[in-house]
Order: sequence, then C-alpha cells, then structure tokens
Amino acid sequence: MKARLGISPICWWNDDLVELSDDVSLEECLSQAAQAGYTGMETGRRFPMNIDELGPILSRHGISVCGGWFSGTILDGDIEENKDRIRAQMELFKAAKAPCIVYGEVAGSIQGDRSKPLASKPRLSDDEMKAYARRMTQFGEWCAEQGMPLSYHHHMAAVVETEQELDLFMANSGEGIPLLYDAGHMAFAGGDVLRVIDNHHKRITHVHTKDVRMDVIDALDRSKESFLDAVVKGAFTVPGDGSLDFKAIVTRLAGYGYEGWFVVEAEQDPKKAPPLEWSTKGNKELHRVMALAGYEVVA
Repeated sequence: MKARLGISPICWWNDDLVELSDDVSLEECLSQAAQAGYTGMETGRRFPMNIDELGPILSRHGISVCGGWFSGTILDGDIEENKDRIRAQMELFKAAKAPCIVYGEVAGSIQGDRSKPLASKPRLSDDEMKAYARRMTQFGEWCAEQGMPLSYHHHMAAVVETEQELDLFMANSGEGIPLLYDAGHMAFAGGDVLRVIDNHHKRITHVHTKDVRMDVIDALDRSKESFLDAVVKGAFTVPGDGSLDFKAIVTRLAGYGYEGWFVVEAEQDPKKAPPLEWSTKGNKELHRVMALAGYEVVA
C-alpha cells in the first residue's frame, strides 16, 4: 500500500491565534516542511490563491497542495452562497491537482471564538442533524461534479464534534460527503478513535494525524474555557509526542486499505515547539508506524 505525508502550515502560523505564529514567509515554511520530509502541504492564509503565483513557489520546494480548509455554512441552508464562495478555491485546487477541499462547518461554531466555552458548542436535534446531512450531501455531490471533492472535517466546538454526532451525520449523508478522519479531534471529543475508523472507513478519504495531550485536555474547565484556550495550553502536538497510539491508528487504517494523505496538523506555540524540529519529529514517528503497518511512503 502507498501513502503520502503532508503537513499543515498551522505548525508555523495559526489563522485564529496570531500570537501562535512564527514570523516566517511562505517560502521558509515550505523549505522547512521539505527539509522535515514532507511532500505536501495544506493551504493557509499566507498562500497566494492563484496557480500562476503559487505553482512556481511549490515547485521550488518539491511540495504539492494536499488539501486546504473551506469555511462552510451549509448549516444555515444557503447552498448557492457556498457554491459562489468555493468556486475560486476549487479552480486553484483542480489546477494544483489537490486531492480534496477540507470542509469545515463554521455556522454556529465556536471554534474560533475565545469568549465561548467548550460547553456552549452548537447542538442539533436528530431531525436537524438529518436535514443538515442531506444538505451537505447535495453540496458535496455538486462539488464532486465540478471535479473537486470535499472531505468533511468533524471538529471540536462545531456542529459535528462527538462520535455520536458523527455517527448520526454519516448515517444520514451520502457518498457525496467523504470523511476527513482526525484522531486528535475525536479523542478530544471523548470518542473511540479506533471504533470511528471501524464504523466509517469506507468513506475516509483524508487523514489528519493530530496528537493530543490528554492531561491538558482532562484539566480543562469546559464550562469556562474555549477551544482556543485549549490550543494555547498545549492540547495538541505532533504524532509521537502525545497520548495517542498512532501505531494502532495507522495499522487500523491500513487494515481497511486506506491509501491517501496522512497530514500532520499540530497547532502549538512555535516559540515552545520550533516548527522544523517538531515537524521532523512527527515525520519520523509517522514513517516508523507506517512502515510497521505495511505502507510505502511515496512522493
């Protein structure tokens, strides 16, 4: 089996927390990512969003686009507005031969609001979740028809956060909505990271390898502290540094035949966790566990 290793620029700069950002250029970010052993990077706020400008920059460092976030609002029901907003990103991603656009639901989400405690996350009734899943399927099918599929990101502090919410969403959405599996977010939400793979492996098309420090998470006061507070406190880290067993996670994915990108996404304070050093550490750990699981890491 073959797989690729990518990384998110959130290891260098944070789009929601400017104070957790290294003052490095896109060129330096890509250079360090390549030095650490990655061949892909998801897009972020310092990326030019046209292929004529971005293409030569990527080529200089041997890096390809392996995904990138889209802030969706399908929960609000306006599919046409989301189509209009995603078109430019779709055209760039098609030109860059990216595997998918990462869909993150931000309608009602508190993930970017430091004043909102984790306990105040949006919650849908079963009927509301079913209706939302149907609208997401419609939007996802349209995106796939345009030549650029989505991969749906379950996310802390968003409408699909817990294992139970994900199960209900997946049961009522269609094949037009593939799944981005993020072990770190699922562990933070209290879910069983291996059971989620067992239940939804047929629709997993993208993987974020975010590790967590469960001692930090367990000490949070969710009635007072926000998702961003957790990030600042160090809830997340690279594979091999936290509480998750990535050998078990990668082996389980391999057992179901997953072939695609494994993307390190570990937002930390770059002053405490220098990006080159820590991205290298995560890369080495993934190479170790992927080799044990029978993967060949390719460019």
